[in-house]
Amino acid sequence: MNETDLDETTRTELEAAAFRTLVGHLRERTDVQNIDLMNLSGFCRNCLSKWYRAAAEDRGLDLSYEDAREIVYGMPYAEWKSAHQTEATPEQKAAYAKSHKTGH
Repeated sequence: MNETDLDETTRTELEAAAFRTLVGHLRERTDVQNIDLMNLSGFCRNCLSKWYRAAAEDRGLDLSYEDAREIVYGMPYAEWKSAHQTEATPEQKAAYAKSHKTGH
């Protein structure tokens, strides 16, 4: 079975379930810093929040970036940051600079 074998509703439901699983996984893995995600994969929780907000906007929904972040983080971003975010190491910053020359 491949993507073309699925009707659009089923495909959308499967994609939504996979997204919810990814978000749940990231909520549980508070030890994984956004800079680590960016350095390894080129995206982080904030990127997911931006994509979620953009999808809402495409459908005419008014969803702020902060509200989208709360959906992805499972709490207000400031609360998550205070509880879980650590200062990036010089090595993390150097890796980020090397792999993201245009910025995030």
